[in-house]
Amino acid sequence: MKKDKAFAKEGKWRTPEARLWLIAFIGGAPGMWLAMKKFRHKTKHPSFRYGLPILSIFITVVAGWFL
Repeated sequence: MKKDKAFAKEGKWRTPEARLWLIAFIGGAPGMWLAMKKFRHKTKHPSFRYGLPILSIFITVVAGWFL
C-alpha cells in the first residue's frame, strides 16, 4: 500500500487492484487493512473499505482455529 500510494503521487505505473486483492486473499488482508488506514490509500473504494476488514476478520478466525 505504501509503495502504490507513493507511485500514485508521482504519477507512475501502479499495482493493479487485482494483484492487491490476490495478496489479500493469500493471507495479507490484515496487514493491508492496517496499511490502508496508516497511509490513507484506497480508503474511498468501497470494495477495499468494506472488503478488507471482512476478509481480515475471516483470515484471523481461520488462522486462530488452526492454531
